[in-house]
Amino acid sequence: MVDNNFWRGRRVFVTGCTGFLGSWLTAALVDRAAEVVGLFHQPAHQSQLVYDGTIQRIQIVQGDLCDLSFLCDTLETQQIDTIFHLAGQTIVGEANKAPVLTFEINIRGTWLLLEAARLVSSVRRVIVASSEKAYGDRGPLPFDEDHALRGRHPYDVSKSCADLIAQCYAHSYNLPVAITRCSNLYGGGDLNWNRLLPGTIRSVLRGEAPVLRSDGTFRRDYLYVADAVRGYLMLAEQISSPSICGQPFNFGVGEPASALEVVETIIRISDHPHLRPTILNEVKNEIQDEYLSPVKAQRVLGWRPHYTLTSGLAETIKWYRAYLASTNG
Repeated sequence: MVDNNFWRGRRVFVTGCTGFLGSWLTAALVDRAAEVVGLFHQPAHQSQLVYDGTIQRIQIVQGDLCDLSFLCDTLETQQIDTIFHLAGQTIVGEANKAPVLTFEINIRGTWLLLEAARLVSSVRRVIVASSEKAYGDRGPLPFDEDHALRGRHPYDVSKSCADLIAQCYAHSYNLPVAITRCSNLYGGGDLNWNRLLPGTIRSVLRGEAPVLRSDGTFRRDYLYVADAVRGYLMLAEQISSPSICGQPFNFGVGEPASALEVVETIIRISDHPHLRPTILNEVKNEIQDEYLSPVKAQRVLGWRPHYTLTSGLAETIKWYRAYLASTNG
């Protein structure tokens, strides 16, 4: 359970605050009366942070994640207590097209922020966003936290490296760091229409048959974004525990669903239950199955997802119905 009083008046620095998860996390912190400072590299007019008005309730600093002096100055002058590090290149396809930029942001940006946190005495806790992709594509499923980090492609490698660097700072310098590894997140505010979610939802809301580029059998673990936010907050609140500081935690449902099952669920609970997906079966070199074990987070943190796939998708459809109506989308 999240301790809402814990965040009241606490100075929190959020990198990646305009992203999908960052917007949700920032709103949750503001709702709990935290004093949030959000890092902007450049304006993000389509962010949910702007759409829901949360941006007007936080302080904004504009700067470069790869500028150590800027980071130190920001943390010190703002007297930051807690850092949530979510910034980075998060779109796998784009990351793989531009490996140098991906490594610069995702790896170098992480170690510079951790170094700044080490040098600024006000910092009491740092949560670093890794990913299930840090595990790579080999090994017995579900991945647990003891599985080796074996990323092989640029995005995956960047997450493997950033994850290990965060653990290094915890164990070598006693920096209060913990790491999150989330499964596939979904929910309102994600405007990357090329993804299965939310692309399928937009098609179905328009009354159009959704298109599956794969054969629909690939299985993934889908976690509703509000459950991920609770995991981040609970992890930060408990980081002083020796069983948590320096540790990675998987956040996932633990029950993978195929792409076709996700699409059929969306259709079933929509206003167009008679639609049928178009299956192209064009995807090559895709990992067949990929999902996490959430047992450690359940045992150590007391965290469990509150949303099933069906209930999470129902909330998500509601958000996009309102969003598309307001934007004539």
